[in-house]
Amino acid sequence: MAKRMKLAGLAVALGLVIAVPMARAETLADAMIGAYNTSGLLEQNRAVLRAADEDVAQAMSSLRPVISWSADATRQFGTTRSASTANNIVPAVSNTISASLIAELTVFDNGQSKLAIETTKEAVLGTRQQLVSVEQQVLLSAVEAYLEVRRAIENVALRENNVRLIAQELRAAQERFEVGEVTRTDTSLAEARLAAARSQLAAAQGALTVAREQYLAVVGRLPGQLDPLRTLPDLPGSVDAAKGIALRNHPQVKSVQHQVAAAELSILRAEAAMKPSVRLSGRLSVTEGIDTERFTRGGSIGIEAGGPIYQGGRLTSLVRQSMANRDSARGQLHQVIDQIAQNVGNAYAQLRIAQASLESTDRQVRAASVAFEGVREEAALGARTTLDVLNAEQELLNARSARISAEVDEGVAAYRILSTLGRLTATDLRLNVQQYDPVTYYNLVKDGPIQKSQQGQQLDRVLKSLGKN
Repeated sequence: MAKRMKLAGLAVALGLVIAVPMARAETLADAMIGAYNTSGLLEQNRAVLRAADEDVAQAMSSLRPVISWSADATRQFGTTRSASTANNIVPAVSNTISASLIAELTVFDNGQSKLAIETTKEAVLGTRQQLVSVEQQVLLSAVEAYLEVRRAIENVALRENNVRLIAQELRAAQERFEVGEVTRTDTSLAEARLAAARSQLAAAQGALTVAREQYLAVVGRLPGQLDPLRTLPDLPGSVDAAKGIALRNHPQVKSVQHQVAAAELSILRAEAAMKPSVRLSGRLSVTEGIDTERFTRGGSIGIEAGGPIYQGGRLTSLVRQSMANRDSARGQLHQVIDQIAQNVGNAYAQLRIAQASLESTDRQVRAASVAFEGVREEAALGARTTLDVLNAEQELLNARSARISAEVDEGVAAYRILSTLGRLTATDLRLNVQQYDPVTYYNLVKDGPIQKSQQGQQLDRVLKSLGKN
């Protein structure tokens, strides 16, 4: 009976073990998804883009009628003398109320309004590319935070193992000292190394705490069990090919190109402002006397043409300023192109350094492992001292630590190359996230919807979903 109960209990225990699913380790993609979904920096720049979208709506309004109203109540008072008052001075008081409806429409302005719309559209396109740059920055920060936690975890495990090994060597040295095989110097050396190893372990644990906090700040949660980085992203085979891709696709290059286009349009706007414009205006008004039976109603419609003659050199100064801004934007474009090309070259150099370091540290670890095992065996036979064993163990520790760093550096360098190519985005990485669509908001506001229109109601729903209402 007791045996059957034990077997039944074992079966229940095994059933519970099987029923409890193993916790899935987090992957690098999970970290990037968390960063994308929780980044305050992304939210900030999305709002910046929406503000730029509104500039298009405001520019578009210049092509449409402007309708306004005004109302006033007036009390006039004073004295009067006329033949009707027998040349006597008498007080005169009147109270009137009037209301007006005014409409204005720009008929012709030499393309100023259309150029303003095109300028703001270029600004929107440039701001969209800046948002892509921020997205790349956020995802690269997630990669770095993830791999730094991996580096810190492996260093802690390495230091813990180091403490265990040195503690074993200390015990062995003490046993040999008790039988007179070694001197007090050997045990003291082992004690000193053990104290140093514990100090380094504490430092590694502190570095892990710092890395976890950085991960929390970037990803939005503390890291759990993290999978090692098993594969690197696909990269162009040569630096020249990578530079060509980067100069075509990098969002910073595209953003400045749109800035140059906007600056070119600004010159045309400044030149158009020096030419005449035509405006159509209309007015309806009603005036009623409060203390009399006076009542008037009427309206007016007219067309007005005009243009500047002399404004103290302001308009020509605006043209020159626009040209200077255009030249500045062109210079910035050349600077960005050079910087992006340099970044690509630097990133590839860092990757090659990391790969060479990883290859050499692999050989170093294998050789140091063999050396350590051999020195330890020789020490057991009395052919080596405790110091020799400790030095061999330290060499192995340094080799393993260098390999950990090289592996992390290789992963960071590979994803930094993706960033310099403009391909470190949620779309290119196929991250399972609800991506922000910058076109949706733009399409809703570009025509300047009013609050009560159908388009305005759709905009209200979008703003509510964004948490802005």
